[in-house]
Amino acid sequence: MTVGDRTRIAFLNSEAARHLMNYELVIGLDVDEFLVVDPRCNESLKSYLSHARCTPSISGLGVDVGQKTGMEGKIDVRKPFLSQRSFALIDSQYTKPVVISKPVRWGAGFHRVKNHNYRIDKNLYIFHFGSFDLDILQQKISDKFKIQSGWSKHLEQRKRTINLVVRKKPLDGNVFLPVARLLQTIIRHPFAWLRPYMYFWKLVIQIPERFRDSV
Repeated sequence: MTVGDRTRIAFLNSEAARHLMNYELVIGLDVDEFLVVDPRCNESLKSYLSHARCTPSISGLGVDVGQKTGMEGKIDVRKPFLSQRSFALIDSQYTKPVVISKPVRWGAGFHRVKNHNYRIDKNLYIFHFGSFDLDILQQKISDKFKIQSGWSKHLEQRKRTINLVVRKKPLDGNVFLPVARLLQTIIRHPFAWLRPYMYFWKLVIQIPERFRDSV
C-alpha cells in the first residue's frame, strides 16, 4: 500500500463518518466498480438497502468482468456494459464490504473493514470493470503517469482476467454464483483472516442474462 493509498482511505473514512451523521448508510466504491442488486429482486438498490441488514457493513459478491477477445469487440460506452460483456472471473478480492452503517476503518481500496468480519449479501454483486476492455487497459499500461505512480504491476495483473476469460470454458453463473458466495462466506485468506478467499479456484462464469441492463 502506497502513501497515496493510505492518505486516500483515511480521507474517505473521515468523509464517511461525517456523512453518517446525516444518512443511514454510506457506500464506498472505486470508480470502475458498481454495486448491483440482483434483478430477480425487482427492486432498486436504494429500496433494497433500505431494509437490508447492515451491522456494520454489507458486501456484494465480487464479479471481475473480462473481455473475451476474438468474440467481444471494443466497448461502446453508449450502451450498457453488460449487454456487451458476457464473461467474468469470480474474484474474492472484489468481494468488499462497501456498504457501512456506522463509522468504521476501511482498508485501502475498501477491501476490508478493520476488526470486522464479512457478510456477503445473497442479492448484491460488485461488478468490477478494470479488465473489461483490452484496448483501454493497454492505454493505461502505457500511461507514463500511471507507471510513475506505481500502477504497472497492478495493471499487468488485470490482464490475468482477460487471459482467463479467453482460455477457460465458462461455467453457468446461475449455478456457480451461489456456490462462490457460499465458499467466500466460509473460507478466509490464510494471511488475512478477515478477507474471503477461494484458494486457487479460478472460477470463470457466463454472466446470467438477467444482468444485461444492470450496468
